[in-house]
Amino acid sequence: MREVSFERNYIKHPAGSCLAVFGDTKVICTASISKDLPPFLRNSGKGWITAEYSMLPGSTGGGRKRRDGVKKDGRSTEIQRLIGRSLRAAVDMEKLGEVAITIDCDVLQADGGTRTAAISGAWVALYDALRSVATEQNQSAGAEYYLLGQIAAVSVGIVKGEVVCDLDYEHDSNADVDMNVVMRDGSLVEVQGTGEQGVFSRDQLSALLDSAEAGIATIQKAQIASLKL
Repeated sequence: MREVSFERNYIKHPAGSCLAVFGDTKVICTASISKDLPPFLRNSGKGWITAEYSMLPGSTGGGRKRRDGVKKDGRSTEIQRLIGRSLRAAVDMEKLGEVAITIDCDVLQADGGTRTAAISGAWVALYDALRSVATEQNQSAGAEYYLLGQIAAVSVGIVKGEVVCDLDYEHDSNADVDMNVVMRDGSLVEVQGTGEQGVFSRDQLSALLDSAEAGIATIQKAQIASLKL
């Protein structure tokens, strides 16, 4: 694992904000609250959580990263859908009520694992946003009333025959197997894995998931420390 940290209230205006740092990867996550629900949820009594993801110009090597226009590139769209699905697995939408929370994840600096850093930082920002919702709804139990569990994510891979947890760019670009794992309190939310340079065995899959579970436990400790729970 690279050094992992979460700095809450990195931006003062949003309902929740967090700077997630995984080694040299840095992602700012902000949470905004509104009543602007998707049409299929209006008057349903249920809430919604969605996410936006982008990489800022200068966040990567090899020249300037172009800003996403009105139509995002396919990679950004796929990642923000993953972030949204992961966060929705953390919250009871019926308890949330007709509230929409949008998490914006902007990569300030990329060195591998931006999507997993974004998910992990977004959960911290979401927690503080839920605190604000609880205050508005006079819910004395606070954010915990809405939560189903704690979400965190990490990348793992096989590089030169060895399992590596929390891949930086160098590891990622040389990985034989690359996998992103999202978990909630010890249970799997989503697994994205591929044999970049070939195939991998059932035993290797188990080793990757074991490594991811250990890495996520470390990340969750850092999340809890940042929230002072």
